[in-house]
Amino acid sequence: MEGPASGPGTAYWIMRIDVHDMETYKSYVAADAIAIEKYRGWFLVRGGRHEAVQGPARSRNVVLAFKDHETALACYRSPEYQEAYGFRRVSAEAEVIAIPGTE
Repeated sequence: MEGPASGPGTAYWIMRIDVHDMETYKSYVAADAIAIEKYRGWFLVRGGRHEAVQGPARSRNVVLAFKDHETALACYRSPEYQEAYGFRRVSAEAEVIAIPGTE
């Protein structure tokens, strides 16, 4: 899903993920799409090639954008995303940060 360009007020989820059960993780990806679409989030980074230039890296990195910080938090806390999180919790180790962009 693509969204508008990032700008003032935009907020992000920054996710670092190590997947250990790809089949269950695929269920997470399908389920999280429901919440992300509902809250009109869009992907800026979704996996792909990366290089750890300092410190440890995880195998997968994701950056999602939302119109504002309140929407980013509402999406994460939504019943739709929490259902998806159940799949991620058992299939991967991850850190997720919700952070507002610069004004």
